[in-house]
Amino acid sequence: MKPLLSKATKPFIIYVLIVLTISIPIYYLVINTVWENELDEHNRTVAEKTAYEFNLLKLSDTELYENIRLWNRIQPETNIESIPVGISHKDLYFTIEKHKNFAGKNEIENYRCLKKTVYINNKPFLFTVHTNIEESQETIGVIALTTVFFFLVIASGLLFLNRRLSFIIWKPFRNTLEKLKKFNLNNQNQIEFEKTDTIEFEELHESLNRLIEHNVSVYQAQKEFTENASHELQTPLTIIKHKIDILLQNENLTEEQYLIAEDINKALTRSSRINKNLLLLAKIGNNQFNNSEKIEFDVLVKQSLEIFEEHFDQKNLSVYSSVHPQIKVLGNSVLCEILINNLLINAIRHTLQNGSVSVVLTESFFEISNSGTEKLNTESLFKRFSKSSSHYNGSGLGLAIISEICRFHKWEIGYKFENNHHIFSVKF
Repeated sequence: MKPLLSKATKPFIIYVLIVLTISIPIYYLVINTVWENELDEHNRTVAEKTAYEFNLLKLSDTELYENIRLWNRIQPETNIESIPVGISHKDLYFTIEKHKNFAGKNEIENYRCLKKTVYINNKPFLFTVHTNIEESQETIGVIALTTVFFFLVIASGLLFLNRRLSFIIWKPFRNTLEKLKKFNLNNQNQIEFEKTDTIEFEELHESLNRLIEHNVSVYQAQKEFTENASHELQTPLTIIKHKIDILLQNENLTEEQYLIAEDINKALTRSSRINKNLLLLAKIGNNQFNNSEKIEFDVLVKQSLEIFEEHFDQKNLSVYSSVHPQIKVLGNSVLCEILINNLLINAIRHTLQNGSVSVVLTESFFEISNSGTEKLNTESLFKRFSKSSSHYNGSGLGLAIISEICRFHKWEIGYKFENNHHIFSVKF
């Protein structure tokens, strides 16, 4: 997980780095071209000025050739030579490499050259001039260092601005986020968002206020429905069941009437259980349980094992338990007890006579496994009213309740079938 601004900053820095890297050879080509043009103009000026100065002297041919010979000796980077009349040369610009011998070091340097036809005393001469230019490697090095320097300036400045902007501009957003994290539908406290001068944040606050008001009204309606259903449905079911129990105790019932009453009693018992489970699922879905209790999970597991000890004995099940002590979790104790009991009931019901059940509790997970013959359908395993066997008379909501309890606590419920054992695990 990365902050929003850092996600935008990283691509920008990469983009700047690529652009500045590409700019190094471009800088070099541009500067080199400008230098060459300046040197060409300089060489052309030297040739033209030299010819002009010689013409001003108005020397005789003998004196002219003597001065040209002297010029060529004292000006090693220039050369004036006579060419036949009628033969003209176009100005030729080129670059050469020469050894630097006069300084005592045999170094190679680059020179920008010009060959140009000039006229002295109305006679054509080929004027050649060489001008030293800087080392290309040194030029590239200076440009690269300058580019790196400015990249570091841009990157450091961007990171600094990123932090400042993150603290100043996004402060209202962080305040809003903190208030949303603390908001609880059970309390139904109205959130007061702070006023900002940012249009986007104000639009966000307006949308959140409408959303919260809608959710609170829907939550209140669902809560009232579950509370009403709990009383209005469970009460008549209890009365009917009580009447059926009285009817079953009547000695004047025929065998056929008794069997009918017994079937009605079983259906009512199942309906009452389904009603209670559906109401429980609705309450969990509506977050009507407190999840901030410090629960001794190992104590609940041991208590449940003691409660179901008789059921284990009835089916002659061998029970293995490994419960680490002092395992505490944050959640709701009632829901945790329901989770443990439902997993144990599921294991007992789906284990054949003389089978085995294993219960393991550690700091990171709670696991219950039982012996079986074939893998269950994992696609519909935790769905409501799904049954793994046609011989099972349960409500089909046990595993769905387990899944909802895990979702409520932000735990992970899993199932696998290994070594002829069904394994249900809850990761804290």
